[in-house]
Amino acid sequence: MSAIAARLERLPLSGFHRKLLLIGGLGYMFDGLDSSSLAFLLPVVSKLWHLTSAETGLVASSTYIGYFFGAFLSGVLADVIGRRRIMMSALAIYCCASLASATATDWHTFFALRIVAGFGSGAETVVIAPFLAEFVPRRYRGIFCGALVGFMSFGYLGSSILGFTVVRNFADGWRYLAVATSLPVVMLLWWRRTLPESPRWLESQGRAAEADSIVSAIESWFASKGIHLMPIASFGTVPVSAPAKGNALQNVLTLWSPRLARTTAVSWLMWFSVAFAYYSFFSWIPSLLLKEGLTMTKSFGYSIAIYGAQIPGYFSAAWLNERLGRKGVVASYMLLGGIAAITLAFSHTGLQIMAAGICLSFFMNGAFAGVYAYTPEVFPTAVRATGTGSSSSFGRIGSVSAPILVGLIYPVLGFLGVFAMTTTVLLVGACVVFFLGIETRNRSLEDIEEDGAGLPQDLSGSLGSTEMRG
Repeated sequence: MSAIAARLERLPLSGFHRKLLLIGGLGYMFDGLDSSSLAFLLPVVSKLWHLTSAETGLVASSTYIGYFFGAFLSGVLADVIGRRRIMMSALAIYCCASLASATATDWHTFFALRIVAGFGSGAETVVIAPFLAEFVPRRYRGIFCGALVGFMSFGYLGSSILGFTVVRNFADGWRYLAVATSLPVVMLLWWRRTLPESPRWLESQGRAAEADSIVSAIESWFASKGIHLMPIASFGTVPVSAPAKGNALQNVLTLWSPRLARTTAVSWLMWFSVAFAYYSFFSWIPSLLLKEGLTMTKSFGYSIAIYGAQIPGYFSAAWLNERLGRKGVVASYMLLGGIAAITLAFSHTGLQIMAAGICLSFFMNGAFAGVYAYTPEVFPTAVRATGTGSSSSFGRIGSVSAPILVGLIYPVLGFLGVFAMTTTVLLVGACVVFFLGIETRNRSLEDIEEDGAGLPQDLSGSLGSTEMRG
């Protein structure tokens, strides 16, 4: 009987896992660098090509349009053709499109290339967390997957530095920035060529021999380092699901089967509420506060403080993933983010605005560290990437609709009305996760899957029966 999961679960924390974290985390860093750099590119290209307000808005949405389709499609395909192949091809697409955007001579070309770059970025980042989760043992899976998205904060900081030092000081600075976001990815592609395919995914596809070969190679690496591995028998039982190889359409339909419908609904609502609140706050707060006569949010110091607060926000949540549990972290950080937003709404001095804004950035970004760790865990291996990709794509609906709704609500209900609406969405999402989500802390992926993603076994649907292995 196969013991792939049990062999992976017994591995001690080592350089092998840290290498996976670094290579995966750098992908998130470049994603953050690319998406946030648009804020510095947009004013320049808008003036260069004399764009109207509508055209500027269209260019601003380009990355998110590409991300929406890239995240969904890559999630579906990663469960059909494998995680590694998608990560490599998506990263190559992003690299080529981002580099090509630096040569654009009109806004139509730039817009199209930004969509393609966003497609590659979304396709790549969605698969990283499921990939890493399938290698990392349960006892530190939460902190590793949470730390992954923390790398994104370094990308945001990097874009702010490049934006202020390069874009503003050179005539073609926006082109240099586009090149700077793409060239380091070539090195990342080179590093990733050594990554193995996920043994858990291979096993779910009935490719046990390939899975065994990869795990044996990993165990040989530990042996070469003189690291002793505990016997599999002494580690305890790890459930195994029957292979459930399906095509893309079957995998999407499986998400809404009786067994997984509640899990999928919770995941989609979680992503929507976090993304809706995040982009409501951070796309409109500077403008709304400026209309209230408060200019603090236009200062360089405020921007750096907000970006800087992301780092402890992400990594504190990653650390707490193993102490409070993923759903506890998501719910609590969303709740505290809502409180910070309410505090910001009633702030009247520069110091109050700065403090509330830092807290809001800390907790809202920390919530994402819980979300990225939690989502891959609640879906079975055969549809893990499909579930993660579809959840992320649904979240993008929130990020796109939020600025539009805020623009409609503000003239009617005013400043406090905007914060009331957004905070309500945030709190509803927190309650959904806390009361309807399943607990995943210190549980193997197979143990979570055996429980039918938290539902009774008689609702197990079409994913196959389970049995115990030692």
